[in-house]
This record gives sequence, structure tokens and C-alpha cells, in this order.
Amino acid sequence: MARRAMSVLRHWSSRVFSVEVDGAPDYFSIQEAHLGEEVPKVFREVPKSDKCYSVLVCGSDRIRTAKFYAQLKETLLRELPVRCDVFPMSSFQPNVKDSLINGYFLRHNSVSSFRSESFLRNLLLEEPVLVCSYVRGEDGRVWTQHLWSDADSETTETSTQHFVVPSEAPECHPSTLNIINSDVFYSFEGAFGVLQKCGDIIPEAKSVMELLPRRADARREPDFPVVVIEGLDATGKTTLTESLKNTLGATLLRSPPQRLSPFRARFDQEPPLIRRAFYALGNYMTAEQVGQECMKTPVIVDRFWHSTAAYAIATAVSGPVSNLPAEGSEVYRWPSDLLQPSLVVLLTLDPEERKRRLRDRGQGKTLEEKELDHNRLFRLKVEEAYRRISGPPCVVVDASPSADQVLQQVQLVIRGKCHL
Repeated sequence: MARRAMSVLRHWSSRVFSVEVDGAPDYFSIQEAHLGEEVPKVFREVPKSDKCYSVLVCGSDRIRTAKFYAQLKETLLRELPVRCDVFPMSSFQPNVKDSLINGYFLRHNSVSSFRSESFLRNLLLEEPVLVCSYVRGEDGRVWTQHLWSDADSETTETSTQHFVVPSEAPECHPSTLNIINSDVFYSFEGAFGVLQKCGDIIPEAKSVMELLPRRADARREPDFPVVVIEGLDATGKTTLTESLKNTLGATLLRSPPQRLSPFRARFDQEPPLIRRAFYALGNYMTAEQVGQECMKTPVIVDRFWHSTAAYAIATAVSGPVSNLPAEGSEVYRWPSDLLQPSLVVLLTLDPEERKRRLRDRGQGKTLEEKELDHNRLFRLKVEEAYRRISGPPCVVVDASPSADQVLQQVQLVIRGKCHL
């Protein structure tokens, strides 16, 4: 059994489990004795003819685990009976960093349970997973969880059982426990280490590493101001950055840099761990360019670390804006080895106007940009994450007036903050 699984099992009885049905999490825990607690909501809604299972991914190899989990839902839907509901699931120790493991909760008709259990048993023997079955008591008011053992494929279940009971929602959304250096990277070495391990399975990773600086060089005081322009697509960043380049006599750079463009489509297909590491390293490549140019002229940067972090945080944390880490959380801190800009301007725009501009552009978009178009909640989380990032914080500018008016407003901000 993998080391990670062994570690998880040592604390199994102290873990909390979460199942998301229609985007709303239902939390439950386990205990050795039943004291008359209610049945957790996710089990109350299970038809009498259905059986329930869970599969949690807990491999020690981060890269293999990330890729396996990314493919797991498709595998389950393909291999399990047609009438099988698959819901996102996670397990964690409250307030314990890096304790989160993800997986799926399965619910389907008991008529086909033999086929399902056969498949899950094989999965347990071949992959870094923990499998549980859930058994309903005769009166339907008590459920028990049975953790399967990979050491005894005949019985599949351990000799012990735990009763399933409701659990209160944690103070912090469970996904925040694993954000640091999994969804958001705070050092060059952390992101580089992920791509380095991908070299054998993603040929493009080696090509990207050849383009990277040998180390991060965080210049504390640029000779000339460095101004980053942030904002969702179609807020006018490109028009504004070009105008600022001309009016300030500045160098214009973009993150990720053009040199990474041939690889973006490939890494956009990868699980979050690998995709985030790729974009984080793009910031360090841009920082190297900024460090060279800001010795000669002011530098304008079209997107930087704020975008990388804000999209990652908003994607990792499901549910409403209130689920985001609290303002001041360490997940919003600036990487210590990444060049800090002199000023960050965040362009905001009315959602309907932004949609109109996107339609007029008709350009291809990433999956996350498409998500912004139809998911108001996701957009709100991205914008709020932008605002909470420190070092330096964003100065918000309304991008709805004409391009000339927005330019004048931003120039005033730059003069006031950077004395240009």
C-alpha cells in the first residue's frame, strides 16, 4: 500500500467526508458507536434499491495521482452500470494542511452491484485508491461505512465498521487545505519541480524547462516603474497596454510570454497541478524579461501573478464567494522569489458589456474563460481573489468608459503611485 494511503488510514476515524450534489456539499464523519444521530443528507436521499460506494485517490506520486484522478470520472462512467450517479467527493482532517484527498461517491441500483464491486476490487489492487462501501441498516435510519482492504480480495471489507453521522461544515472550505504549492505556487523551485517530474510523460515539459531561467531573481527595487494591467478577458487590457506603451515610452511584456505560446494548448489539457505549475513558471520567465527591461525604461505587463493565482483559487474552491480563504490568508501572499511590480491595475467591467465585447471579438477561449462566460459565481470568485492578493494590491479601475477615458484614468493612477 502507498505511503500516502498508510498515512491516511492512521487518521481515518478523525477524517471528515464531503459529497457534492448539485454543487452543495454534505459533510459527514464516522464513529465506532451510533448514538441516535440523524442520517446524513446524502444518504437520506438514496433510494432503497440503490447501493453506495466511494473511491478516494491517495497516491504518493503527485504527478501520477493528479493524472489518474483527472481521468477517474470518465473511467467510472465507462466501466460501471449505465444507471450510476457519480458525485465529487473529498476527505480531510479539519484544519490540517495537505490532508485533503479527492475522489467520487457512487450511487446505483443494487441489481448491478456484483459487476461494480468486481471492478472496484480490481481498481483497489491496481491503483492508489481507498474504496468504501456503505450499508443501510434494516430500519433505514443507520448507515455504516466499510473500508475495503487490498490485502484480502476475497472479503474486500475490513472486519471493522464505522457508523456514518452528520458533520458540521468546517471553518474553512476543505480545498483551501491543499491550495499552497498544488493549485498556487509560491516559488520557482516548487513549480519547476512539478514540470521536472513530468519530463518522461509529457515531452513538451522538457522543451519548456530549456526556456526557463536557471533561478528566480527577485529584484526588490526596479530602476523604472513596473505596471501590471490585470482584468478578465474583454475588459480592454490589450488596448490599454498598447496605449500606455506609447504614451509612457515603456516596454510592453505579456505573461505568459510569447515563447510559451506553442505549449499552452498542451498544458491546458493537463490536471490542475501540472497546468498551474506551467503558468507559474511563465510568470518567472516574464519576471526575467522585466528585470532586464526595467533598467532602461518603464515596463507595462499584460497580466502577471495575480491572474495565475486568482483563477487557480477560484477554480479550486467550489461554492459561493464566502468559501474563499479569508482576506489576509497566506494563499494570497506574493511569492518571495518573484519580482514585485510597482503597481497593479485591475480593470473591471459590467458582465453584460463584457459578454457583448467577447461576442464581437469571436476569438477562441480557454476552458476557464468559457466558464467565466456562463458562470456568474465563478466570475465573482475570480474578481474577489484578484482584490485579496497582496504585494502589491490591485487598484480597481472601471473599464466601461471609452478607451481614451480609461487611459486617462489609469495615467492619473500611475502618476500618483509611480510619479511618472
